[in-house]
Amino acid sequence: MNTAPNILIVDDEPSMRRYLRTMLELDSYQVETVDSGTEALARLQHDPSPDLILLDLLMPGIDGLQTLEQLRQLNPHQKVVMLSCVSEPRKVVQAIRLGAQDYLTKPFQKEELDAVLEHCLNTPSASAEAETELSANDVEEVGEDLFFIAVSPAMRRMRAQVNRLAHVDVPILMLGESGTGKEVVARLIHKLSLRSHRMFLKVNCAALPDELLESELFGYEAGAFTGAVRSKPGKFELCNKGTILLDEIAEMPVRLQAKLLHVLQDQQFSRLGGRSTIQVDVRILAATNVDIPRALASKKLREDLYYRLNAFTLHLPPLRERREAIPLLLRHFMARFAARYARAPLPITPALLEAAQRYAWPGNLRELENVVKRYLILGDEALVLSELETRPEEGPLTSEGLPKPAASRPGDLKSLVRGLKDKAEMEAISRALEQTNWSRKQAARLLNISYKALLYKIRQYGIDR
Repeated sequence: MNTAPNILIVDDEPSMRRYLRTMLELDSYQVETVDSGTEALARLQHDPSPDLILLDLLMPGIDGLQTLEQLRQLNPHQKVVMLSCVSEPRKVVQAIRLGAQDYLTKPFQKEELDAVLEHCLNTPSASAEAETELSANDVEEVGEDLFFIAVSPAMRRMRAQVNRLAHVDVPILMLGESGTGKEVVARLIHKLSLRSHRMFLKVNCAALPDELLESELFGYEAGAFTGAVRSKPGKFELCNKGTILLDEIAEMPVRLQAKLLHVLQDQQFSRLGGRSTIQVDVRILAATNVDIPRALASKKLREDLYYRLNAFTLHLPPLRERREAIPLLLRHFMARFAARYARAPLPITPALLEAAQRYAWPGNLRELENVVKRYLILGDEALVLSELETRPEEGPLTSEGLPKPAASRPGDLKSLVRGLKDKAEMEAISRALEQTNWSRKQAARLLNISYKALLYKIRQYGIDR
């Protein structure tokens, strides 16, 4: 019995069908050919599925994308490679989002075809299972270039929780490391709620000084401070009937936390410099990556505000706890950035996939996005692999999952330099914090860096009082 893989070629050009058949049969593959998407779909409805389908993107009648979409309904696990022209990168991206395993750009050489076949047909079963396609239910757009991706059991449970909570008009507190997607979850809650037709606003409480944060949230009256020549509404007024996300809530000054508590309790507040109260109806979502018990013990976060915000709590797991999602996330981000930069997506090779699975991802989804972006723009897989090998999973992590400054390995100059830089940076920040009695704003000025950058560094190095 012939056990060679069976490959179905779907292309309206007779010359391309002959060319592919010749090359594949020389390598002992079983080959079938059809000249349209309609014929391919009819073939799959009545006969066993082939091991792989080579599907042309541009065909008369039902084109490649429509055929791919219907193929997914017939067999969600069918492996498909798209055949495309250089001038159609956006359609290739769309095909990958629909679940195509790979693509070939016409005209292509036999070596390119062999590499794609090797990747698609000979992937070990564990990886093949991990690289199943993204279905329409797995990816949900929640804002401009923002997507909620539920491909791991943890994130599917999160999606179910969000679906239930969206219609319950109470505050929600989202906890998780930096980069795990708290803003994305907040936007999904808003999208699924009855407030979806109203405004969604995000305020980063760590990015603004105290006075500016107060005026940003609550607005001000003319004459409230030097330069306030006219009244200005704050975010709460602008967001009336909508949803507001207070990111880094534990970084909000305690004085403002008391004012926020008043909004939560009575839905009233006064503008800066104002005497009258303003009534608003705003759903408040809050997010933080700090250790809540420690923040409460140090009085950094008011206990009464915490319990008011904590009607429901959502814990977003770090990426290292949902590794099964990494292959699909890599493909998703590759397709997304390829569309943004009008480039053909680069392949996620087995070597890259293995390195990504080993890596600890201290920056979570945000770091994964940046790695894919650099790979797509620079086109240098070796550089990306080198980056991912510098801090393997076994490396020491802080309680927040961020890498501790690592000791260098003998003979590893890159690691040595990085370790010395991290140590010097950590010591400089610690000294500045001690000199300013842990006033982070003064320390940032002393170090000549932004306040937000200092907060990131404090978390990165696990510096505490």
